[in-house]
Amino acid sequence: MRSSLIRRFASAVCLDALLLLTYAAPTLFGQGGEPPYFAIRGAKVVPVAGPPIENATVAVSRGVITAVGKDVAIPPEAWVIEGKGLTVYPGLIDSFTDIGIPAAAPTGSEGGPRRPQETSRGPQDRPGSTPWRSAADEVSLSDKRIETWRSAGFTTVVSAPKGGFLPGQAAVLDLGGERAGDLVVKSPVAIPVSLQVSGGFGSGFPDSLMGVLAYVHQVWLDTDWSVKAQAAYEKNPRGLERPRYDRTEAALADALEDHALVLIPANNSVQLRRALELADRWQVHGVLYGGQMAYEVAPDIAAKKLSVLVNLKWPEGEKDADPEDKPSLRTLQFRDRAPSSPGALAKAGVKFAFYSGGITTPKDIVKAARKSIDAGLAPEAALRALTLSPAEIFGVADRLGSIENGKIANLVVADGDLFEEKTKIKLVFVDGRKYEPREPEKPKDAPKGDITGKWKLSYTTPEGPEESTADLSMEKDGTVSGTVSGKRGTTSIISGYLSGDKFSFTINIPLDQGPTDATFSGTFDGTSLKGAISVLGLSIDFTGVKPGNAFLRGGQ
Repeated sequence: MRSSLIRRFASAVCLDALLLLTYAAPTLFGQGGEPPYFAIRGAKVVPVAGPPIENATVAVSRGVITAVGKDVAIPPEAWVIEGKGLTVYPGLIDSFTDIGIPAAAPTGSEGGPRRPQETSRGPQDRPGSTPWRSAADEVSLSDKRIETWRSAGFTTVVSAPKGGFLPGQAAVLDLGGERAGDLVVKSPVAIPVSLQVSGGFGSGFPDSLMGVLAYVHQVWLDTDWSVKAQAAYEKNPRGLERPRYDRTEAALADALEDHALVLIPANNSVQLRRALELADRWQVHGVLYGGQMAYEVAPDIAAKKLSVLVNLKWPEGEKDADPEDKPSLRTLQFRDRAPSSPGALAKAGVKFAFYSGGITTPKDIVKAARKSIDAGLAPEAALRALTLSPAEIFGVADRLGSIENGKIANLVVADGDLFEEKTKIKLVFVDGRKYEPREPEKPKDAPKGDITGKWKLSYTTPEGPEESTADLSMEKDGTVSGTVSGKRGTTSIISGYLSGDKFSFTINIPLDQGPTDATFSGTFDGTSLKGAISVLGLSIDFTGVKPGNAFLRGGQ
């Protein structure tokens, strides 16, 4: 009897110990089984908040930097990474994107239900306004761009939903974790505004720029009135008609109370000057985004003491533009001088940060920043625009953006200068977790031709005939990037290449089953594409032609 009790007691203790190890494992060990204490020893460290330190050590404990310097005592329990020949940078920040926010599924008739919160149906039926949507609530680890951005050295993004004039609230997200909530660093940090007219004449109000400006201005006025009316009512409700509830006004009021910035679009000189006036008229803490013609108005921006998010997708000509359609001198000047805008902002004393804009391959973000260096921006200013400056603009510089004691251990370990083309990212740490960048599949043979351009893809799914547009861009070595647009939205290519006459590119699309990879592969003969789409175990034949080529063949 006694021995039986002892065996049962021992079994219970063993089970408890096993459970303890199971639940404690994520805390005791990192992504690859390494302990949460580590030190990078003997590397060149670029803190950004101070001068570079040669032959230095960075010590980390449970996701937080605990020491930086030459004579750092390494704890005996720390996992040591030899840093000789390596350079340690703060994790890079993409200061305005939708990374981590999956594209919304289309309406039921087009393959899936649309989220009910995307349309406001209040007394005013406010069009294009969903400011209650939050990147912190919608972030998902299923977005494959998280890994591709992280592999390029980006540990943090300022991400926001897309769509409409007031699409939702932006959050600062770290690109690593086991659950969606692990990614959220701070929310909300900003309210993006879009002034893009969505439809043509007769499509409904607002259908012009003047209408959009009037509408957004009215939203701010209504929000201000609502806050004051609610405060007065709460103070003395007797005898007063209670203020009506408006979801848009309530969401905006709450975000502004949390000191969220208002991001105002402005790219050319006219838009930039207008945005300066709008920030005053709307009485908000504004930040401009776009900023590519800031070379003309940097002193004006400095006088208003506003910050700028600079779009690194520099202007260029259309890939398939009509050769007879000659751009104006003003357009050519804009394309040439846009990369000089960061230098002009720095000279004027304007705080600015970089964001990816329409760039779909993250390594091209750093390459685009290098163009601003070639145009006169100091390299240390370019690095700051990808690290500490965005952290300062969005109010998280107390925890991100530089390598300092007490800050989150978001680190990039490279084998050279970050802005050198041949430099490779060796390790990335997000919240102290180690990630080894995964190199995308490279073409084995030299590409036969150039697949760059816009392609109309035609195929038949179980739901019937469909078409998509692939906007492809190819590097000299055959690496392919770009976007694919169809009734399921626009999505970036995760990886792609042209090897000989064989091509392959993969996207991630929203389906009823959730975000799903779809791989397009086949042959390219110089004028057309032919192959199959692999998705959910199905193989769907497709063809691709450039619209101009299709027209010519039809005419023959």
